Amino acid sequence: MENIPISKLGKYGLIDHLSEGFSPVNKTTINGIGNDASVIDSGDKYTLVSTDLLLEGIHFNLVYFPLKHLGYKSVIRGISDIYAMNGTPGQILIALGISSRFSADQVDEIYEGIKLACNKYGVDLAGGDITSSLTGLTISVTSVGYAEKDNLVKRDGARPNDLICVTGDLGASYMGLQLLERERLIFEKDKGIQPDLAGNDYVIGRQLKPEFPVAVLSDLKEAGIRPGSMIDITDGLASDLMQICKASGTGCRIFNKQIPIDYETSRLAEEFNIDPLIPAMNGGDDFELLFTVPLEMYEKVKEITSVKIIGHITEKGSGNYLVGDEGTEVEITAQGWSREK
Repeated sequence: MENIPISKLGKYGLIDHLSEGFSPVNKTTINGIGNDASVIDSGDKYTLVSTDLLLEGIHFNLVYFPLKHLGYKSVIRGISDIYAMNGTPGQILIALGISSRFSADQVDEIYEGIKLACNKYGVDLAGGDITSSLTGLTISVTSVGYAEKDNLVKRDGARPNDLICVTGDLGASYMGLQLLERERLIFEKDKGIQPDLAGNDYVIGRQLKPEFPVAVLSDLKEAGIRPGSMIDITDGLASDLMQICKASGTGCRIFNKQIPIDYETSRLAEEFNIDPLIPAMNGGDDFELLFTVPLEMYEKVKEITSVKIIGHITEKGSGNYLVGDEGTEVEITAQGWSREK
């Protein structure tokens, strides 16, 4: 495999390539690469561990991203992986790479946001590292949590006829990013023009200070529903749904009319001459849950107001399709978030 561009492999293709030849040698390693978090047998429960990396210029732009919000979002990005395994986060470790243009006060701002998120979600900052950087700001988040052994949910449990469900609404974070980027370019071209962000508080908030729908996990548990498979929507609905189907050896059908899109997202998408389905399917950083449940759970799951049923799982080899208004089927492709390519 010589001289193949990484762009040809894609994110998940590169992960598959790099993980070839690696297999667990310790009995306590229950699950390694291929899920939102690694699973380690720690006795009565499973310990869950995940890591995320945020790079300046790739995942955030400090022209419009407040450092306090960045610290907050870094925690959300980390603990979402633990929640996506039906687990409970307990600790995070933060590592920073900082260039000389940052002051101690600015680093304090990052940690103020980290503290706010830790307090809200009941997570402890348990360590980390700080080093110098020549390329701006880098944040690495390692999250540690636990799951009851009979409650662990992975990506590979989807079965034909299962219902495909999502929480909240999709595409808002991506449209918030588009708005912020547009106003940044205008401001940098003409310093006298102030950003026009009025009326777009929701999409901007979804990009700069997201929250995670933790209450849904409690609602599912109270309803007696244990998802068969689950993943957090951070790379886009299309990409993340395809990960579930790949891991489970299935296909899927989702319906465009069922995909939840907020009014503000739709309005702004139209302003940008974008079909609202594009950010909903391929936008990033929604921090919602995508999961499957058995068909017989339909009556129970539809009672949870923050959950929307968008389709169903199909047999292996049937493909992954988005069904339009007239019953037309378009194959789902994982474009992902362009800023992370």
